[in-house]
Parts: sequence; C-alpha cells; structure tokens
Amino acid sequence: MLNVIAALSAEGKSTTPSVEYLVVAGGGGSGGYTTGKSTGAGAGGYRTATGFAVAAGTPLTVTVGAGGTVGGNSALTPGGNGSNSVFSSITATGGGGSATSGTSGAFGAAVSGGSGSGAGTGSSSSATGAAGTSGQGNKGGDCTGVTATAGGGGAGAVGANAAANSSSNGGAGSASSITGSSVTYAAGGNGQGATAGGANTGDGASGHNLTSTAAGGSGIVVIRYADTYANASATTGSPTFTTSGGYKIYKFTGSGSITF
Repeated sequence: MLNVIAALSAEGKSTTPSVEYLVVAGGGGSGGYTTGKSTGAGAGGYRTATGFAVAAGTPLTVTVGAGGTVGGNSALTPGGNGSNSVFSSITATGGGGSATSGTSGAFGAAVSGGSGSGAGTGSSSSATGAAGTSGQGNKGGDCTGVTATAGGGGAGAVGANAAANSSSNGGAGSASSITGSSVTYAAGGNGQGATAGGANTGDGASGHNLTSTAAGGSGIVVIRYADTYANASATTGSPTFTTSGGYKIYKFTGSGSITF
C-alpha cells in the first residue's frame, strides 16, 4: 500500500514505469592549426531506446557532454575528444578529436571515440580512420594518397574516404523525433572547412588547412514518456519541459537529474 501511495503524484496519476531516451555525447574538436592540416573529427556517441525502466522516487543522473576542445599549436597535437553524456546507466562516448599534421608533413594517428576521426596524410601514401564505438557511431574515413584529409565518422555513416590532394565529407548523423520534430544529431566533421559543431548536436568539428580551428558540438539528453502519467516529481539542471504528440518531454542541454 505504501509503495502505491509513493507512486502517485499530486495530479493523482501513477509514475511512469519506463521512458524513452536519447543520449548524445559531445563531438570531437579540430587540432592545432599553425603546424599544418587537420582532419574531420568524429561525432559524439548516439544512443536511443524505448522501454528503459525507472523507479519512483529515485533521482537519475543526467550529464551533458561538452564538445571537444581545439588542439594546441604544436606538431601532431590532435583535437580534444568530446566528453561523455550520461542518463542513469546509459553512457554515450565522446567523439574522437581530429588528427593533425606537423611541419615535416607527418600526420598523427586518427582518434577513436563514439565515432572516430578521419585519417590524414602528409607525405604518406595512405592512412586509416579511427574506429567508432559499437552501437554508438562509425569509423572515420581513410586516405588513399598524399596530402589528404578525411571526414570523421557520424552516427549514421562512416566518414568518406579521401583521395590524394583532397578532403572528404564526414559521415551522416542520425535523425530523431523524440522532441516532437525531426532533428539530426551526431554528424562527422568534414575533412576541411574549420566549422565548429553546433551546440547540443554532438557534431564533430571540421578540419582545416592553416586556418582557424573549431570545437566540437556539445551533446544533449532527452527523455520522454506517455502523457497519461504524472510529471517528473523533481528535476535539476533546468531541462526544457514540453508536451507534444501524446508525450511528456524533458530536454537537457546542461547536466542535472530527474526523479519520477
């Protein structure tokens, strides 16, 4: 009887037994630029599922990962990996920071993450993009000739391969309608362009060729469940709350917690 009472909100509705979630980590950043080129960074890990069991009265941690920082201005310093995003026991892994070339034409190795960063070649004839995390993202693109910069992996596709003396596009992101409208998250950075990842997208930063660097996009956590159940009993971190299409939706763009 006491458990039943604890599960009732002030509205007189029972607590939801399960929720749907979207957890996207921060995308990788691009490397230091005064020493040469950098490649496309990997997107943040992308995880989504329905039927995640929750218990009334138990606060669940929400962490929104920051985008990866730009690398230092020294030879072969990669961009920073994005930070992980977390909802309860679910963790999405930050995207791999971009590989960077040195003044000698050598390229550092691509970096693994939720999605991996693209490969780069200076004087080398080939290089391999870094791996993504299974179930979260994809591998960065390979290079098949000298002075090439490949795109980072995305949640929806691997980064494209780059031929000699060229750059390639990052892998596509994945679309979700959990907020009530379709939004694409976690796209890999292109091999060139020095474009930062958008806020709360999990996108990887694009690479550069002796131009300005760019940071990865921060992540996001979204939780929803049927609007026949009570509101969450408490939240921290100031999530945006909306009701749309028969769902109650909590969108976190900063870290906090939620209690059902």
